[in-house]
Amino acid sequence: MSTITENISLKEQFLELYRNKSGEIAANSAPLMNALRDNAIGKLEKLGFPDRKKEDYLYADINSVFRQDLEKSFGEQKINFNIREIFHCDVPHLDTSLLLLVNGRFYNNGQELRELPGGVIAGSMKQAAKDYPEIVEKHYGRYSGNSKDGLVALNTAFAQDGIFVYAPPGVRSEKPVQIVNIMISDTGQMAQHRNLFIEGEDAGLNIVVCDHSLSAHRFLTNSVNEVFAGERAQINLTRIQNEHNGSTQITHSYSHQEAGSHLASNIISLHGGFIRNNVFVKMNGEHAENHSMGLYLADKNQYIDNFVFIDHSSPNCFSNQLYKGVLDDTALGAFTGRILVERDAQKTNAYQSNNSILMTDDARMYSRPQLEIYADDVKCSHGSTLGQLDEDALFYMRSRGINHREARLLLMFAFAHDVIKNIRVKALRERIDHLVNKRLRGELSRCNNCAMQCG
Repeated sequence: MSTITENISLKEQFLELYRNKSGEIAANSAPLMNALRDNAIGKLEKLGFPDRKKEDYLYADINSVFRQDLEKSFGEQKINFNIREIFHCDVPHLDTSLLLLVNGRFYNNGQELRELPGGVIAGSMKQAAKDYPEIVEKHYGRYSGNSKDGLVALNTAFAQDGIFVYAPPGVRSEKPVQIVNIMISDTGQMAQHRNLFIEGEDAGLNIVVCDHSLSAHRFLTNSVNEVFAGERAQINLTRIQNEHNGSTQITHSYSHQEAGSHLASNIISLHGGFIRNNVFVKMNGEHAENHSMGLYLADKNQYIDNFVFIDHSSPNCFSNQLYKGVLDDTALGAFTGRILVERDAQKTNAYQSNNSILMTDDARMYSRPQLEIYADDVKCSHGSTLGQLDEDALFYMRSRGINHREARLLLMFAFAHDVIKNIRVKALRERIDHLVNKRLRGELSRCNNCAMQCG
């Protein structure tokens, strides 16, 4: 990277990129998505990129990861190989409807959108914006639009495709939708995709998102997910982050829940050099229920940061945050959990817990549980623990004939399983148990039969 480029702010670099590429971006996207771009680039100009001066990004060095020399492609994507021959999920007995994203673009076999078993419509975000404009317009940008995060504005300005999943009212599909995000290239790449998951009244859906990097180059993904749960809808969303340590992944998830809806999300972070997960939930109707959970396993120089904000704006709602992690070597972790109980949100039940184990003296973890309550008839609690394995438990297990290493592994696995057990898809839950067990043992933990050994 040249000295001149080094001295230009990140904001100016991307504003200039947008001015030069806006025509190409628009030509390869949908009019509905294009309609929000100019406003988004204006927000980016005003907000800039988040830095450590902003409270929500105290520990995340966004500047360094975005200054990597990465290719940014906005034209038609040319794939000269069959992704399905390189990648296939090897989770035993996992029967899903598979959707692929390659470098931020929907990868299809001649069908951009299709109806899945049970009546769910899924496929390309770009195509959905053209074929279902009334549905997409009602939700696209509605839940992330008030964000004061410049990275969300950046995504809105540049995203051209992603995944669209729509469960019409009353549709309850037992077969999970599996979305696989693949980064693969002969050069370093930056991708920005946009996903929209919509569930109508009384609908039910399981969504599994898997993130993989299949070549040994540096990658950066800046994605935005918007999730809408209609009245009495049920959504189970599981994300497995398993990219190599030369990858950067920044995710923003905005969920909007109506009355009586149930949303359970679980983020399992196994591999990745720099991971930042932003989770925002709006409880917009009475008796809505939310479970936001995460497990992070980090070693070497990994950085994993989870930010969770639950907004209770309606009465009689329930939320639970549970994030757990194990950090080894010189890994760095961060967690910020915030619960906002608005003035009219009486009878709120909200709980938050962050627990981390440090395996070495050099591993670090920053935890900031927060409550902001304006109602007076509520039950809320938050807490954080940080430390090493229980020496008494280790002594007890060793006194029963278990060697020291195996006792440590068993304790760590039991600690992690407290999060894994909440994954609703049985085959996936068992596979994650297996992967986490391998990860804790320091073995290569890849959940696909990829020929690339870049983990």
